[in-house]
Amino acid sequence: MSTTGPIITPDHWSELRRFTEARISLGRCGVSLPLAESLAFRLAHAQARDAVWQPFRVAELAGELEGAGLECLRLQSAVADRGEYLTRPDKGRRLGDASRELLAARAAGGAGGADGAASGAALHVAPGAAPDVVLVVGDGLSSRAVHETAGPLVRRLVPVLRGAGLCVGPVCLVENARVAVADEVGALLGARVAVILIGERPGLTSPNSLGIYLTHGPRPGATDEARNCISNVRPGGLSQEEAVRKLAYLLEESLALGLSGVGLKDKMPAAYLPFGRPAPPALEG
Repeated sequence: MSTTGPIITPDHWSELRRFTEARISLGRCGVSLPLAESLAFRLAHAQARDAVWQPFRVAELAGELEGAGLECLRLQSAVADRGEYLTRPDKGRRLGDASRELLAARAAGGAGGADGAASGAALHVAPGAAPDVVLVVGDGLSSRAVHETAGPLVRRLVPVLRGAGLCVGPVCLVENARVAVADEVGALLGARVAVILIGERPGLTSPNSLGIYLTHGPRPGATDEARNCISNVRPGGLSQEEAVRKLAYLLEESLALGLSGVGLKDKMPAAYLPFGRPAPPALEG
């Protein structure tokens, strides 16, 4: 009697793959993965590594945002290079000296200069004025996520904030950034709330996931319980439209209550409109 069976044994949960990008129901070939799944895993691992090491194209993103009429400041953390960024997280949480001086001059009423705002960019907050909200964009652990999602999301978000009567600071683009670098940016500009859009640690199905962190009363040394996080903003995850709606809700509550983090609970109603009004059109890039 032959005991020979099929070369590849399918998994009976395969129907569930329609509902998730997670690595489930892969089947098996003997005691191993089928070749196609093994190759797919190696590709996903390579994409995750590439997301970490891909350079942050700051000039390209600044050009997109400045083309939409937004002022951008180009900053760097205290990190010397990408290798140091990965081994010294503490340096990614601080601005470099030149960037700190640039922001201090901006807050005191000086101009951005050649290394700050590009000439001709529209100023929506006068130098020296303290904004309600400052937006920071950092490469984090996935510049791919930033390049795919951050620009369009900022162009959706800014009209919502302006429509609510909020004073929005310059968009600060920070190379080799960790989440906490937004605390120093916000403190130097005197912002009531700092919001950072940053590439999240890539997973094997999500090398392009963007995270958003909100901190009320930003200051150097603030710890994670003082922040609110919106995660997994990407195609296949949380949509940009829903991310803007969620962030608007958290901002509205944060400014009303004067806090963020563990004291600020997400109780957003299903029918919530950002600041009580339909979202205006996104800025054209």
